[in-house]
Amino acid sequence: MASRDPRWVLKDRPSLALIIGLVLTGICALVSFSFDVLNGEPVQFFIALTLALAPVPMLLAAVLALDRMEPEPRSNLTFAFAWGAGIAVLVAGVVNSLNLHYIMDTVKLSEASARNIAATFGAPVVEETMKGLVLLGMLRFRRAELDGPTDGVIYASMVGLGFAMSENVSYYLAALNSESGVKGLAVTVVLRGILSPLAHPLFSSMIGVGVAYAAQRSGSERVFYILAGWSGAMVLHGLWNGLASYGGFPGLVVAYLTLLVVLVVLIGVVFRDRRRIVALIQRYLPPYEPTKLVNGADVYMLSAFSRRRQARQWAKAHGGKRGLRAMRDYQLAATELGLLHERAARHMVDEQTFHEEQRALLECMSTARADFPVPSVHAGSVARGTPPPGYAPGAPG
Repeated sequence: MASRDPRWVLKDRPSLALIIGLVLTGICALVSFSFDVLNGEPVQFFIALTLALAPVPMLLAAVLALDRMEPEPRSNLTFAFAWGAGIAVLVAGVVNSLNLHYIMDTVKLSEASARNIAATFGAPVVEETMKGLVLLGMLRFRRAELDGPTDGVIYASMVGLGFAMSENVSYYLAALNSESGVKGLAVTVVLRGILSPLAHPLFSSMIGVGVAYAAQRSGSERVFYILAGWSGAMVLHGLWNGLASYGGFPGLVVAYLTLLVVLVVLIGVVFRDRRRIVALIQRYLPPYEPTKLVNGADVYMLSAFSRRRQARQWAKAHGGKRGLRAMRDYQLAATELGLLHERAARHMVDEQTFHEEQRALLECMSTARADFPVPSVHAGSVARGTPPPGYAPGAPG
């Protein structure tokens, strides 16, 4: 068995590098917000900040709802959000401002015209590049976390939500300080916070999907997927900004319909990826039945969200918080085991790494099963391998 705490393989503990990264992104976020404070009164800043923060919990819940089959480490998700809210926003804001002044000084256009050009052709390149860098970093240093397009969408959406939140503070503050005042603020909140809160996550998800596909491949093919995703994000972002800048109300309608189509396609990609993970579980876990850590009822339970939830409810009802934690650990470790086999089949891990992670995951499953609640009335049937009532209704005996 593994010589250290087997839960390391579940990657639920932040590393020192990650902690340092969070500190740096936090400092960048404070610097970005400092610019906002200087552009308005403190009271106005806090109004803008409150309005920008208000939808974030709901949006985070919507994104994380897609991440239930194989939840990503919270520390990684936090870093992705912080990167978008701190480093990406700060650097993009500075570069976009320089681009705007360059256009105004060289082309001699009005500020409004220069802003439209910068928003349509400059901002998409700068902002998507800054958001995408964290995904490239994951491909380089956390490749094993990118098990499929769902993971790419999740991390990209976290970056996009962080970026949108910080950017909205600036937009709301500018609207509040404009001639329209509160009325302008209300319009901006409706347009950005209510009608298009997922715009940045959708743009970034193009990169996320491309990077995730690249993580499953090697050679020049990886570069193609990355460039395709990056180009898709920039084009989609530029199309959105261009239609909003030059298209008037009809342009906004087309822009929203475009985002809706992209959203539907991404949801389809996520559901297809879920079926892929279920197929991996059904393929790779049954050979482990001789270990007594997996049986037909377990594979049946792991193959659907509804049955996973039923098993967690059963574990909590009979074992309290300890039972619930054990069931969650078992479900995650079993899913990770299936994904580990896929990474090995794709030659993404060497033989030593495979066996080390395999042993750790099996020990996690063993520890979790030992903490499963077993009602005394069903102890005999459980010992014979029959799932207790309520664990996985409908499972084979």
